[in-house]
Amino acid sequence: MDIIDLKLISLLQKNARVPLKQLAEQVFLSSPATAARIERLEKEGIITGYTARVNHKKLGFPIIAFINLEVQPVQKPEFYPFISSHPNVLECNCVTGHYSMLIKVAFETTEALDGFIGKLQTFGSTETQIVFSTALEHRGVDVENINLSEE
Repeated sequence: MDIIDLKLISLLQKNARVPLKQLAEQVFLSSPATAARIERLEKEGIITGYTARVNHKKLGFPIIAFINLEVQPVQKPEFYPFISSHPNVLECNCVTGHYSMLIKVAFETTEALDGFIGKLQTFGSTETQIVFSTALEHRGVDVENINLSEE
């Protein structure tokens, strides 16, 4: 990976819908060379997909919460399919500390969130934080400032 790859990743993290011609101009390559680099980054698993960021509140899901869940290792084979199948789960991470899972969810109401928490508690104890506001939305890794000479 070189500085051009990092620039492409940075540009795509900011806006994955940038036309190929515009990307090529910004990295000073031809469109075919730029397309080949992007394809290679995809094949190597560096670029894993393209998504749209949506406003959950405008979609009718104004309640965003983080739920800590204590899941025992023997429960994981049952827990993972459960959590993967629930449409309100935005993200689920296995983490260190007292709680083993950190789950980000979006719900229509606090009552719906409470019902989901009740289902989660069949796996273990929970602790929930409801989001009042978000100071910083999801953003990509600042790859343009990676020092390639350290590798």
